Amino acid sequence: MSAEDLPLPVTSSTEPAWAFEARTCYRDVMQAMQQGGIPCAVGGAFAFHHHTGIWRTTKDLDLILPAASVPQALARLASAGFKTHVKDPVWLAKAMRGDSFVDLITGVGNASLQVDAGWMERAIPDEILGIPCRILAAEELLTSKMFVARRERFDGADVVHLIRACGKRLDWDRVLQLLDTHWELLLWSLTLFAYVYPGRTDLVPQELWAGLTSRFLNCVSHPHPETPSRGSLVDPLMFAIDVNEWGERDLYREYCEAHPCLLKPTGPLGGESPE
Repeated sequence: MSAEDLPLPVTSSTEPAWAFEARTCYRDVMQAMQQGGIPCAVGGAFAFHHHTGIWRTTKDLDLILPAASVPQALARLASAGFKTHVKDPVWLAKAMRGDSFVDLITGVGNASLQVDAGWMERAIPDEILGIPCRILAAEELLTSKMFVARRERFDGADVVHLIRACGKRLDWDRVLQLLDTHWELLLWSLTLFAYVYPGRTDLVPQELWAGLTSRFLNCVSHPHPETPSRGSLVDPLMFAIDVNEWGERDLYREYCEAHPCLLKPTGPLGGESPE
């Protein structure tokens, strides 16, 4: 079956029937990390369910951790019998057993957001598949999903559902702190939320609506022609023509090259990456 033939995920309040191999893989990885004293937080579909009550079938378990902890994590998981490798030196390593795998995530793929110790400190105690753990806080989960807007994957529905479920209690200052110069992504996400739930806009503080709108109007009223396009940060493939033919800067490449916490690339089985 080709990728195009695979069914798309469907949201539901019903927990998926986890395959035995996947369940034991996820449990064993979490236990190995805990036994090794490696701080991490569960993200992805499990964290999304914790905050929204929404389930969807997931192909993996996402563990969020600072980049500095990844070498220790990979060594620990390799000693526990997992095959490990660094998939992307900016943000992603993997641990596999059979057809099941776990993603070790240290930020977002365009190098705009990095996991640090604060993410671990803010994580919430919970239990996943019978294993006590910590779950990524809603603010960090929401912010990281705002950066996922490529043609092949757009997390806008997750963002909207997180705002619907958590808007009243979210620390919006923390979200703005995480976004920093990418604050327009929050206004974009809130606009989508208002489109989907026009009767629920009171879940977002009025002062946030007003502040972001005023800030946006000021920016568009006083554009700076020298400001580079950020299209490549959204999707480096769909905005390739901007860089390759229209002379725009490749911020995706610049961000990745300037990333301070690059993981050491490895081959698919934990060996050195062929160059």
